[in-house]
Amino acid sequence: MVMLSQVAPALRMRGVVHRFTSGDESLLALDNVDLDVRDGEFVSLVGPSGCGKTTLLRAAAGLLTPRAGAVSVLGKTAEEASADYQLGLVTQDAGLLPWRTVAANVALTLQLTGGARDIEATVDALLRRAGMERFARYYPRQLSGGMRQRVALARALAHRPRLLLMDEPFGALDELSREELRLELLRIWERDRMSVLFVTHSIREAVLLSDRVVVLSPAPGRVVADIGIELPRPRSQPLEETPEFAASVRRIRAAFGSAPVTAS
Repeated sequence: MVMLSQVAPALRMRGVVHRFTSGDESLLALDNVDLDVRDGEFVSLVGPSGCGKTTLLRAAAGLLTPRAGAVSVLGKTAEEASADYQLGLVTQDAGLLPWRTVAANVALTLQLTGGARDIEATVDALLRRAGMERFARYYPRQLSGGMRQRVALARALAHRPRLLLMDEPFGALDELSREELRLELLRIWERDRMSVLFVTHSIREAVLLSDRVVVLSPAPGRVVADIGIELPRPRSQPLEETPEFAASVRRIRAAFGSAPVTAS
């Protein structure tokens, strides 16, 4: 008899509820959210502003404890997975230490985790993967926004996380830089196939990158659609001009109804 391997999902959320309170005021941010990200899967989370996307991502990262429901990351609690350095996090703010060079910023994770015998060689390889090897001795103030995000991505990948959480990482960039980094992320993901949960306001970005796109309702955030993206891989920018790509964008737009979401 053939035994099927039981691989824990990278992320599993069941019945997640979170409410923010301030004095006598209360805001229900997430309401009974169920979400799975399978091993090696790229899932994007879209929805109108204020629908709870970042709150959900913070719960997945173990940075926030939901008021109700269960969060499992790689078969553990989010806090355990984070403590085991199995999570990577990239946000809109690159969060680089201004007094450290590019190489030293990327090396920091390895120094904290002891995740590489030869830190210098590992950092060199990571910077090559991110297209930043020429800037190893630069400081964050000397870099453009897109370059800082490349460094942040290299740093997040330094300890080889099994789940990468990305909260609008390209949201503050100009469109050309954003397109460039989308393709860079695709290239890295195609090679490494870590699991990814990617928060974005851009429907087109979500379609280009994802295996599935999960749509949240206006606050309180609830899952209103879970749409598979049946487009061939590997993907590149010309795919965005195809009828199949446009059809996927329309399906996601339809899930929003009248919700005000950009499609940049």
